[in-house]
Amino acid sequence: MSKHTSETTIAIAGAGLSGLCLAQSLLHAGFDVQVYERDEAPHARRQGYRITTDEHGIEALRRCLPPRLFELYLATASDTREGGHFRFFNQRMQEIFSLAFDGDPTGEDLTKPRQSDRQTLRALLLDGLEGRVHFGKVAARVETGSDGATLYFTDGTAVRADLVVGADGANSPLREQLLPDCAPKNTGMTAVYGCSQLVQDGDALVPAALADSGVLSVGAPGSAFFFTTMPFKESPAQAFGRLAPAQRPPVEDDYVMWAIIFPDTVFPSDQRLDSTALHGLALAASREFHPVLQRLVERADIECTLAVPLRASIKPAHWPPARVTLMGDAVHTMPPFGAHGGNTALRDAALLSEKIQAAVHAGASLESAVDAYQREMLAYSFKEVEASEKMMARFTTRNPIMRWGMMRVAPWIQSLRGKAVDLEAA
Repeated sequence: MSKHTSETTIAIAGAGLSGLCLAQSLLHAGFDVQVYERDEAPHARRQGYRITTDEHGIEALRRCLPPRLFELYLATASDTREGGHFRFFNQRMQEIFSLAFDGDPTGEDLTKPRQSDRQTLRALLLDGLEGRVHFGKVAARVETGSDGATLYFTDGTAVRADLVVGADGANSPLREQLLPDCAPKNTGMTAVYGCSQLVQDGDALVPAALADSGVLSVGAPGSAFFFTTMPFKESPAQAFGRLAPAQRPPVEDDYVMWAIIFPDTVFPSDQRLDSTALHGLALAASREFHPVLQRLVERADIECTLAVPLRASIKPAHWPPARVTLMGDAVHTMPPFGAHGGNTALRDAALLSEKIQAAVHAGASLESAVDAYQREMLAYSFKEVEASEKMMARFTTRNPIMRWGMMRVAPWIQSLRGKAVDLEAA
């Protein structure tokens, strides 16, 4: 016979988006769930900036969160009533092509993608988990048995649970142990991320013509510049005060998130650059792009600059079910092209919660839940890994013919069609 939900213990390694989303869902389904996070505090470091939540990510949040917190997510995401664009440019900000997205006049269509600040989303996911998220706990390894698993930490302590879930990111030691042949492969590129307050000295950094757009500017071979704004639908302070007063929103103002893609060869192999050095690297690289892009880096919050190696996971060929599994970047790290990494991780959380609940209520084994989850998750997640790799290769190509077509021919055709973007407001 299966245990009752309240007697079933789940230990989650990692308090990122997927780990907290899973914890929210299982806690409200009656499970005894505990989360163990390597950071010393909830906002000890920046873990990225805005993410685009698509229909899969939105649906996962709707399924996993109590209504109050899902309302808070919608309140602090971007407004979808107006349409938007994703625009591709060359270095001189001459348009290669663009994609248009229709708005939703009702603002209620949950299939419409919207921007969310990652730290704000993490803060609301922490609400209600007080006493269940344990900081300063670095997962080291796991041992499994027929009736549970023991999660060991680098501080010498350990916890036992009926199921252990590794949501501990791209450098997951649990993945190294469980799937040693599936370490993410290097793509040869690294992204330096930064943010800049949107309105400075009374003026917006982003020209009016690009206010509704995500922008990718293709640079020298192997490089690119991306930016988009993070406009909150409602003031985070106001929304949290209304719906989650126990939590402090970590971000208050609209901002611009930007990233420059570099070949790995520009980074010293024998040292790790701090935020000041990374910002200097980004500032120098921005000189090769349009002044609009240069200004974003010039006006950035230097302390928020960070570097993320772009890697892509290898799909496991054989992964037997056990009393431990993985989700998110711990199993399917992918380049940020296409904006599917965070959404896929949230989708994992909703799916795993569904499989665990179904197994326990049916009196089935947790191994059967893990098996069903892993099969379904691997099918959809590695399609996204492959798609993101292909998109990255396309827009950072070194092929001279393809680059000539993107950088010269396509903008010329767009100019003949009268589709040039007016940046005079810059």
